[in-house]
Amino acid sequence: MLQLLYFVLCLEGLVAFLLMVKIGPLRELVMKCLDQVKMRKGTVLTVACTISAILFSNFISIIKIQNKGAKLGTMSPMDQVLWRTNLLEASLMGFSLFLGFLIDRMHHHLNKLIKLRSKVGASREDFEKLEKEKQQFKEKAHNASEEIKQLQKEVSSLTENLKKFKADCEQKDKRVETAEAHVASLQKQAADLLLEYDRLLEDNQILQSQAQHHRS
Repeated sequence: MLQLLYFVLCLEGLVAFLLMVKIGPLRELVMKCLDQVKMRKGTVLTVACTISAILFSNFISIIKIQNKGAKLGTMSPMDQVLWRTNLLEASLMGFSLFLGFLIDRMHHHLNKLIKLRSKVGASREDFEKLEKEKQQFKEKAHNASEEIKQLQKEVSSLTENLKKFKADCEQKDKRVETAEAHVASLQKQAADLLLEYDRLLEDNQILQSQAQHHRS
């Protein structure tokens, strides 16, 4: 019995040590083994209850031996051996149960830690992705701003050209109006000259007729 308890304690101590200290892939291997063990809760509870029952029985035996020794005033060598054996077994079983509970809690918290790390890793990836998208958005915004500035320059240039074109059109319109007025003036002068020419032609004809009349 004692050899089995020593073996169990050594095994539990090794498992606890491997859970506390990461040595290559051994921690992952121990975690997987514990996951498999925890899947058989019935077996684990049966073993724990059996050890607890034996521990309780040892405590009762220790108390009986102490009471017997108290009645007799001293314990016989056989009773002393039984008392020490039961005490050692009870101590080993109690420490074994404590180590089992400690391993269970360590396994539970390590599983939580692994899940939290995976969530943190996923959150970090999402954060990096958002940072990349933010950077891309900034670059696009910067490019859009540059394009807007370029378009504003082009619009400003087109506006200036349009103003110049309007000014040229106004000047040409003024020239056209002036030319039209000049043409109208020339047309009026030509009409007056035609009237004067017709009058002079009539006077010339009258004078020629008068000259012929005097000759005759």
